[in-house]
Amino acid sequence: MRELAGKTAFVTGGAAGIGLALGRAFAQAGMKVMLADIETDALQAAVKSLQEISPDISGTICDVADAASVERAAKASFDAFGHVHVVCNNAGVAAGGGIDDISLDNWRWVIDVNLMGVLHGIKSFLPHIRAHGEGGHIVNTASMAGMQTGLGFSPYGATKFAVVSMSEGLSLQLKPLGIGVSVLCPSFVRTRIGESGRNRPARYGQSQPLDPASPAAALVAEIARNIDAGLEPDAVAARVLAAIRDDELYIFTHPGMRAEVEGRFGAILAAMDRVSPP
Repeated sequence: MRELAGKTAFVTGGAAGIGLALGRAFAQAGMKVMLADIETDALQAAVKSLQEISPDISGTICDVADAASVERAAKASFDAFGHVHVVCNNAGVAAGGGIDDISLDNWRWVIDVNLMGVLHGIKSFLPHIRAHGEGGHIVNTASMAGMQTGLGFSPYGATKFAVVSMSEGLSLQLKPLGIGVSVLCPSFVRTRIGESGRNRPARYGQSQPLDPASPAAALVAEIARNIDAGLEPDAVAARVLAAIRDDELYIFTHPGMRAEVEGRFGAILAAMDRVSPP
């Protein structure tokens, strides 16, 4: 989609972090924007801030883990702006993983938001984009955790690998229809993902504190330090806009992560070579 002005974008997780930065970038590009988020007060503040750029900004409460909630958010978008062209399935959470305390509640919550939330967005908007025939683009937020296994055995990494796979498969099927797909794979970005528990619904139980002496606690502390020193969300949003315009499938933001990806791919190719015919 080379021309974005006058088109409409829908962004989940739009009240803060990468989602808010995406909404800001879309508004500055002349787009109408629907921000969707589970946090009422933060969403209202985000909408108000973007309305200083453009009047064509609205917000809708949305729990991406709930298919019906995403459907309602989609209808709110159609009612407000008509056709939607760019859909950013961006909302995401993180919870404890590792091998010492395998919490099914943590896994279910992260899978429902990070993986099923992407699917719910695709299901709610793709038929609409196909029907209006004006073209479109879907951006699914994954992570460098979906390209390499630095986070170990974790629900976060598992969901992000899945989002990469979904996006690759979706791209193959939608390219002939004139609909683009991108998968966003940033490394550390200055967001509040470390505070995901503030939005954890009661149905997933209480998050249990980590043993301060455990390897998992040390990993969480290291991740927090990296997030604090991470890339600004606006820089990520700028890369996303460029990728939409150039119809790029993979959106990377941290060139320093190349070595980690090469290490994983190298191990895979070496394993392939071991079963290759002599």
